[in-house]
Amino acid sequence: MKRIEMTRRGFVGGTAAAFAATFVPKTAFGANDRIGVGCVGIGGKGSSDVSGAAEAGGQIVALCDVDDGRRGKKGKDATEVYSAAPFYRDFREMLDKEQKRIDAVTVSTPDHTHCHPAVMAMRMGKHVYCQKPLTHSIWEARLMADTAKECGVATQMGNQAHADEPIRRAVEWVRAGLIGQVSEVHAWTNRPIWPQGSTALLGNARVQWALGGDGAPPSATPPESIDWDLWLGPAPWRPYDPCYAPFKWRGWWDFGTGALGDMGCHIMDMPYWALDLKYPRSVVAESAGGNDQTGPDWAVITHRFPAGKYSGELEYTWYDGGKMPAEEVIEGAGMPVAEVAKKFDLVMIGAKGKLFFKRSSTDWVTSPASLLEDFDPPAETISRVENEDVEWITACRGGPPALSNFANAGPFTEMVLLGNLAVRLNRPIEWDGPNMKAVGCPEADPLIRRQYRKGWDL
Repeated sequence: MKRIEMTRRGFVGGTAAAFAATFVPKTAFGANDRIGVGCVGIGGKGSSDVSGAAEAGGQIVALCDVDDGRRGKKGKDATEVYSAAPFYRDFREMLDKEQKRIDAVTVSTPDHTHCHPAVMAMRMGKHVYCQKPLTHSIWEARLMADTAKECGVATQMGNQAHADEPIRRAVEWVRAGLIGQVSEVHAWTNRPIWPQGSTALLGNARVQWALGGDGAPPSATPPESIDWDLWLGPAPWRPYDPCYAPFKWRGWWDFGTGALGDMGCHIMDMPYWALDLKYPRSVVAESAGGNDQTGPDWAVITHRFPAGKYSGELEYTWYDGGKMPAEEVIEGAGMPVAEVAKKFDLVMIGAKGKLFFKRSSTDWVTSPASLLEDFDPPAETISRVENEDVEWITACRGGPPALSNFANAGPFTEMVLLGNLAVRLNRPIEWDGPNMKAVGCPEADPLIRRQYRKGWDL
């Protein structure tokens, strides 16, 4: 076993009509020019996305959230911090009324409402930052990437570590041949940490009704702070329940994308980038506790990719819900399995050996130790930035594209969400990536491209 440590381094210097039309975006900004930012979703993670855009040089000119009770965190209400910015509940109204002041938009809402404000903003010529996973469905990820290209806007998916030193340096080292041609990747998370699968169903009358109960659904009154119809957005209508909002929506298929959607775009990022992957040939999943309403208690999902420049025939396996790879896969880290699970996100296995990696650290472990003895560190070939917010705002001003832009984040999100497709169908999938089709599996189509509630078609 051998560790390699490196310090973080590198700093670079009318609504309906809006959906239908495409406008030329502003791209020629000077270094000190104003970038007016409208923010959709300003509570929870959205709170730090708002402040991140402001600290990176954006001017917060409008705020939007469907829940008045989640306009900030830790006692800081965004509408008070940015008191000059008008507050809206409906992003469509915000974009319509503030379109002359807004140059760029952040989207930090539940997964099921990522695509609609992002696409509307891009079609209006606005730059877009959107939280991970980029979208709720595979088709939406393709649409987001295509729309960004057509509209020529600066985009960024919010998988923060993509902009940091550990991932960018690891990509360079892997491509330089540190572990040789890669044949396996194993990545894991302890999520879900919210009710999902069997735990989401216990004693919940509304959930039981949603699974096939007779008669009218049990009633519940949403908090006065929330516009429940707007919170649902394009999702099928269902009565409010605190098991969905404000936080526990991640485990419900109508709103979230489960443990994989929550953490996959963070943890699976480095190998996907380093190995220059795109579409897998197939995916197979094993899981327990899930159903057509919620994600599973746990899942083990294997994507199989064709050989490429940095990998042979590749198996990329994801583990959640406390599952971990077999001991022989993670031996060589020099610590018990439980410690490996906490210290690292993944292990890559190549022709020369293994690399144990965590996206937030450059304290890597390789096995065998001899991998590093004669290895010359490669030159830095990937740009370094202060953080993802600075990278995006710089791109909005006409600088270099953010590296987690939708052209890259779109295909990556498709791959991640394909794992959920295998879980929900409970069968192996042969995947035709260019055409977004599960070969010989028509029942996959409504999950690849979901049907929207009336009035929310894109």
